[in-house]
Amino acid sequence: MSGGTIFALSTGGLPAGIAVIRMSGPGVRFGLETLVHTVPKPQRMTLLPIGNPSGVLIDRGLVVFFSGPRSFTGEDMAELHLHGGRAVVAAVLEALGGLQGFRPAEAGEFTRRAFEHGRLDLTQVEGLADLVVAETEAQRRQALRQADGVLGTEYEGWRQRLIRARAMVEAELDFPDEDDVPGSVSEAAWREVRAVAGAMATHLDDGRRGERLRDGCEIVVLGPPNAGKSSLINALARRDVAIVSTEPGTTRDLIEVRLDLNGYPVTIVDTAGLREAAGTVEEEGIRRARARAENADLVLWLNDATGPSSPPPETSGQPVLRLGTKRDLIDPDAEGTPASGGFDLLLSATTGAGLDELIGRLGDLTEDTAGVADVPLATRARHRAAVATARAALAAALDGDGQPLELRAEDLRSATESLGRLTGRIDVEDLLDVVFREFCIGK
Repeated sequence: MSGGTIFALSTGGLPAGIAVIRMSGPGVRFGLETLVHTVPKPQRMTLLPIGNPSGVLIDRGLVVFFSGPRSFTGEDMAELHLHGGRAVVAAVLEALGGLQGFRPAEAGEFTRRAFEHGRLDLTQVEGLADLVVAETEAQRRQALRQADGVLGTEYEGWRQRLIRARAMVEAELDFPDEDDVPGSVSEAAWREVRAVAGAMATHLDDGRRGERLRDGCEIVVLGPPNAGKSSLINALARRDVAIVSTEPGTTRDLIEVRLDLNGYPVTIVDTAGLREAAGTVEEEGIRRARARAENADLVLWLNDATGPSSPPPETSGQPVLRLGTKRDLIDPDAEGTPASGGFDLLLSATTGAGLDELIGRLGDLTEDTAGVADVPLATRARHRAAVATARAALAAALDGDGQPLELRAEDLRSATESLGRLTGRIDVEDLLDVVFREFCIGK
């Protein structure tokens, strides 16, 4: 990405009712004077004729000008709200491309300029990217909080507290003979370091909750052949996503379905029936099923309630919900309670009996596992890894009582740098392309 004035279509596919073309950079005022023959008052929409540099009218639309630094990118910006026909948009883009110093924007370049001008930190940029692709209400709320700076404020607050602590420690280190730097000054610093380390530990104790909310909880469906796994998947998805057959071993590979349960994202995984495999392909499907269950947030263990049930396989501590299927084939007089036969719930994919209760239980689980919290949550592995690195450096500094003060001060410096990389304060050049390439061209 280089300088100049950039422009791009910021709305979706054409044709459309409205199309918005954005500009940002030092030549925005010149571009407006050329295409609409005026620079409107900032932050005020104005209906104006829009033409090319030769004076040929292209369209009439709403024009809004944002004067830097009071704009999204921190520099002069403008938006042209046009009719969304392909010919209209192509003509305006061609006119802008012919202006000196103007060029099409690259993916994420508007947001990158906002970062480079201090309008957003990296966590806000990531929150904005998540907001653009949010699929559920919970994802939207979490992404909006992060885009508003809640997470970045938390990390920057820790960093500033550690900087002050470092200042006190290094004052004692560099000026031990000064009367106004008493030998006990670093004691207050270490109290502050302990407090920050405790806050980091609590943050990490939330584990992957923020990541689960961003990426979705994973529920793996296991059971013997013909237990009704694929039928359940189809019933939950309300469409045919898996082949249903009375022939054992029909499902051999993993089938994933994305669902919105009570506003929370969930991935349900259909798997091969667990049995002594009849062939190499089916054996590989069973191996993948067991491996996927080891990393799931919940395992649904299905058994045909009309026949003998088998116990679920051992997992690595994941909760298991035991479901009896084909409830519609059970004699009503012998059904008993929903938990009869050792099942947590009886259901029928054919009649829908028990599905609402199952969906309610799954929704409660996802809310408990990935619900939007009052405290900021790490939403990416990058966040969690950086906080863990900083926490380890603080632990080394606190456990180093008796070690040279220079070494403990170095541990504090390492912790502050890890936090600085989270928000983009220092040494993040290698992260920028990864972060900004998630955006579309007009953002």
